[in-house]
Amino acid sequence: MDLGFRETLTLLIVVIVLSALLSIVGVSWRNGISPMPSSRQVRRVVAAEAQRLAAPGLIVEAGSGWGTLGIEVAKSCKESRVVGIENSPIPLRVSQVAAWLAFGVRPKPRAARSSLSGPSVSFRRGNIYKVPYAAADLVICYLYPGAMKRLSSIFRDQLAPGASVISVCFAIPDWQPVRVITCNDLYRTKVYVYKTNS
Repeated sequence: MDLGFRETLTLLIVVIVLSALLSIVGVSWRNGISPMPSSRQVRRVVAAEAQRLAAPGLIVEAGSGWGTLGIEVAKSCKESRVVGIENSPIPLRVSQVAAWLAFGVRPKPRAARSSLSGPSVSFRRGNIYKVPYAAADLVICYLYPGAMKRLSSIFRDQLAPGASVISVCFAIPDWQPVRVITCNDLYRTKVYVYKTNS
C-alpha cells in the first residue's frame, strides 16, 4: 500500500507525539514524579520571595520541568542569573524554547554546559543530586517529599552560609523554615522559605 503525502505526514506526527509522551512517561517513572507546571499565584509568590532574597545572585531551580517557574523568577530578578536543571528531555527543550521566546536566550552548546555560568536565564540537562550548589545564593524546588529528603543533606553540605532555599508544596525534612507562605490558589499551596546558617 502506497501512502500519500498527508498520510505519511500524519503518521510521522503520530510517531513523534507518541515518542515524546513515552519519553516523558519513562523519565517520570524513573524520577518518581512528572514535571508539573506551577500555578500563576505560586509563580508570583516564589518570584517575589526570590527577588527579596537573591538579587543580584545565582538562582538555581532544581528540577525546572517546563520552565514556567524559572522564567517568572528571571523576569522578577533581572540582576540575578537563573539556571534551571532538568533531566527530562522534552520539558527541557520546551523550557529552552520558552526562554528563547521570552528573553532571546539560546541553549548553550554541550561543551559549555559544565558550569552554572551563563546568561540571565538558562535551562540545562542535569541530575539535581549531582549539581554543585556551592555558588547558589538561592535554590528553588518544586519536587516531592522523597527528593526533598535526599536534597536536605546535599544542601547542608554544599550551600554557603546565608544561602536560601524556596520549596513549593513540600518542606525540607529536619529544616526549620524562616517563613511559610500560603498561596491564594485553589490548593492553598504552601511555599517554604529556608535560610542556611550564617
